[in-house]
Amino acid sequence: MPEGPEIKRLATRLDKVLTNQPLEELRFSYRDLDRFNDQLRVQNITKIDSKGKALLIFFESGLTLYSHNQLYGKWLIVRKGKTPKTNRTQRLVISTLRHSAFLYSASSIELLQPEELENHPYLIKLGPDALAEETSWEQVYQQLISSRFEGRSLGSLLLDQHFVAGIGNYLRSEILHVSRLSPFDRPKDLPANKKRTLSKDILRVTGQAFLTAGVTNDLSRVSILKEQGLSRSKYRFAIFARAGLPCYECGKKIVRSETNGRRFYSCPACQPSVRMV
Repeated sequence: MPEGPEIKRLATRLDKVLTNQPLEELRFSYRDLDRFNDQLRVQNITKIDSKGKALLIFFESGLTLYSHNQLYGKWLIVRKGKTPKTNRTQRLVISTLRHSAFLYSASSIELLQPEELENHPYLIKLGPDALAEETSWEQVYQQLISSRFEGRSLGSLLLDQHFVAGIGNYLRSEILHVSRLSPFDRPKDLPANKKRTLSKDILRVTGQAFLTAGVTNDLSRVSILKEQGLSRSKYRFAIFARAGLPCYECGKKIVRSETNGRRFYSCPACQPSVRMV
């Protein structure tokens, strides 16, 4: 499933090719949304943005198209007149004079009035968005020390979109490794300085993933690895998907485990649990 940085990058690309462009085609192939085809085709798209892992397309009438890719959804952008080669089920196409954007296989698509957007059951429960300009590390810190979250293990907490929106599985491993924290520890087990560091790392690592298309490894290290001829899959992560390989920091072997039913990678030397000391 795409994480916050991937959805934010997608929103940026869609915004560039669709916003304030006359639409030549807008066609739903999803449930009863085709009744909106004619109404929306003659409107301008005023903005495209993301919130957590949801994509939002705003129309000048006030309607907002909400979509969530979940496991199988995918947007593809092509030059006008071309159709992507895929076996996925088409849900929507939006075309301008130059580009077409196709949405495939998404199982959560809604058109919302302003009041419905404001009270959407998914959006209203999201925590601070890790990629929103207005989100500060202090807000994340307040989440960490709140009674709602301080007793949760970090491995569980970082996947909870109610805590901070936009973090997924690879970011969870990368953030905790950078912060030198175990997934088994809880915020209440940590001193204040560790919680401050984690709050800042959550925003910094997620922000780097957005700017670099998912590269969360130390960027100076990435430059060296590139010079050595390593492929993107080999230099992208500091720890995720590197089980059995040496930790860049200490040389110990990285361990794969499972927390909350999802794979997790950590260095036992760099990320000792304070609860098990």
